[in-house]
Amino acid sequence: MLHFSRWKIALILIVCIGSVVLSLPNFMSRETLERMPAWFPTHKVSLGLDLRGGSHLLMEVDFDAYLREQLGNLTDDIRTKLRAQKIGYRDLSAHDGKVTFSVREDSLSADVEKVLRSIDSDLTIEKNGPQVSVSFGEAWQKTRKSLVLEQAREIVERRVNETGTREPVIQRQGENRILLQVPGLENPEHLKELLGRTAKMTFHLLDPSATPHDVESGVVPPGTRIVPGDDKDGHGRKYAIFSKVELSGDMLVDAHASPDTQSADWAVSFRFNAAGAQKFGDITSANVGKPFAIVLDDKVITAPVINTPILGGSGIITGSFTVESANDLALLLRAGALPAPLKIVEERSVGPSLGSDSIAAGAKACAVGVAFVVVFMVVCYGLFGLFADLAMLVNACIVLAMMSLLEATLTLPGIAGIVLTMGMAVDTNVLIYERMREEARNGKTVYAAIESGFRMAFGTIIDAHVTTLSAALILYYFGTGSVKGFGITLSIGIIASLFTAILVTRLMIVTWLRKAEPKALPI
Repeated sequence: MLHFSRWKIALILIVCIGSVVLSLPNFMSRETLERMPAWFPTHKVSLGLDLRGGSHLLMEVDFDAYLREQLGNLTDDIRTKLRAQKIGYRDLSAHDGKVTFSVREDSLSADVEKVLRSIDSDLTIEKNGPQVSVSFGEAWQKTRKSLVLEQAREIVERRVNETGTREPVIQRQGENRILLQVPGLENPEHLKELLGRTAKMTFHLLDPSATPHDVESGVVPPGTRIVPGDDKDGHGRKYAIFSKVELSGDMLVDAHASPDTQSADWAVSFRFNAAGAQKFGDITSANVGKPFAIVLDDKVITAPVINTPILGGSGIITGSFTVESANDLALLLRAGALPAPLKIVEERSVGPSLGSDSIAAGAKACAVGVAFVVVFMVVCYGLFGLFADLAMLVNACIVLAMMSLLEATLTLPGIAGIVLTMGMAVDTNVLIYERMREEARNGKTVYAAIESGFRMAFGTIIDAHVTTLSAALILYYFGTGSVKGFGITLSIGIIASLFTAILVTRLMIVTWLRKAEPKALPI
């Protein structure tokens, strides 16, 4: 235990020096870092919401709205399939979480269930004579709810990142909620507006058979629906569009704001992927001279007439946009449409002054705790206590360096975790030193007592650190927000304390032992 090979000494020194260098950026301003050489590290620990201030939003995914939309799509699919198979039906409608219809007498012999299974094999189908009821099963809803929540989380993350906001915390919470924390954001109104929009864009053909009177009265044939215009001009116009989606916005690969060449307003240019470009070209080629509506969140943004086929896969959306509204729409289209609407169920704002108070309180707690530990170790263990204090500072540098490399977020509980691990770092040395005292009392020489102290305490140290590390990992895995931050700092600190107590402190003691050749333990 008292022998160190050259490579081991070199490795310990590299880790210690590297940790100090990697932790330095946290104590330097951005201007100072910009003047440093290119090789100098720039990663810093991010401050959490409770330290930096910012906004906290808890959003709920409206799965019921998603289910209603899927039932509407299922209704259209059933109508199309039954007509294709020439099966007579009546009273086809969606309500109470299911689609119902009646099969006409001349079609009772038809295999309606086989037709419905061709739409989706997992549908729950109930028949009572001519009455047929179709719904999505519980297993389908449970699986789809999880998928919708994860997809919504990814879309929220893309939208937040598109705004240029740094270091947001975006997590799933429970079965249908998403937690969003944005440090440094004091006014979340614009972000809330972006997150509240579903941004689902679809392309539809207009029904030429619907007269203005039909549109105003709302009496349109099956397969057609009335959709209001965006109403930016205040006219309140309505459109009769076919329910069938000719093309959806999920095939978009890019969208950006650009000046409208035909007016003083702004427009949004968009571009499809290869499959979308092919489909867009086919639709515009087959419908030259017909109006083509662009629908965003159930409102017609624009409905231009197709003058010529559009084969390049690109298009433009006009509609009296300002620079800000055009950029917002382009951002939403790039990030993608939410699968279901989001409702904000909780909102909190933390001011930067409160964050500064938290940092000051945390720094004071650290300073008092470290000072107490340093004094205690020197008083109780003399020179060896000083070695333990130096190893504790190395431990703090390792923790800070690792958090900087991981770009972890430091919260107030995280500061508590760092203070706790610094106490545990010297606690390990206490076990070793007390074992040395016991061996010295039993008459062993200085060398033998130090050797036995490190060797005999090793098993106890490993057991204590493994149990604490297990608890820290559980906190990190199952916890959220601040609890997870506490688990991260505690885990890194425990591993670092093993390194400093078993290797760094031992190297300092062995170096002193070989140079001083003492006759008695200095504790």
